[in-house]
Amino acid sequence: MMPAGSLLDTHLTNLAAALVPYRGCESQLARWGADLARRLAAGGRLLVAGNGGSAAEAQHLTAELVGKLHDDRQPLSAIALHAETSALTAIANDYGYTEVYARQVRAHGRPGDVLLLLSTSGTSPNLVSAAQAARDVGVTTWALTGAAPNPLADACDDVLAVASPDTQVVQELHLVTSHLLCEYLEQELAAPSDPAVRHRVPEEPTPAGQLPSGPVRAGVEVVLDGGTGQQVDA
Repeated sequence: MMPAGSLLDTHLTNLAAALVPYRGCESQLARWGADLARRLAAGGRLLVAGNGGSAAEAQHLTAELVGKLHDDRQPLSAIALHAETSALTAIANDYGYTEVYARQVRAHGRPGDVLLLLSTSGTSPNLVSAAQAARDVGVTTWALTGAAPNPLADACDDVLAVASPDTQVVQELHLVTSHLLCEYLEQELAAPSDPAVRHRVPEEPTPAGQLPSGPVRAGVEVVLDGGTGQQVDA
């Protein structure tokens, strides 16, 4: 039995508490995914940045977009700004660490692109500076943060704030957000272009020798000699 007050118990309790308000983010995640799908499919790009663990999560997200999450599809332009180490260190050396992302945004960002900034605290000066640079060049800004209000949330066009004081929980739900964002994006890309048929799944003929798909039966079908079928309870 897990001892009361153990590290695991405390962590899972904090995570469970944050999941309750997080469930209310579904419509925002769907909206972000659909918006991003349209922008990237039209030739736009996603720029992503964070510090420390948030930088790792940023790179995780771009890997899913350039590669794939589930089914094969076109590669999408997504760049984790911290991964350009020579540019990062040169900018930090010449202009200071506050400018490491802002200068890259000014170099790469174009109107129609999205800059996604990840921060558990929402107070990182280099991310706030990047959001301000994005505004200057016409790039849309989204933020994933911890509890709001915070400076980064205020600097961005839209924010998904995880309501938890626990940094680890915030990072874990940022990872969930990245996966769901990719899922909603891929769902949008796979949808028919005609809104009238977007949510209609076409019926396909069942190949010879293959059982038709459908609801799972609550029993086991036994084929007897002579070709008749009988269903018995499992």
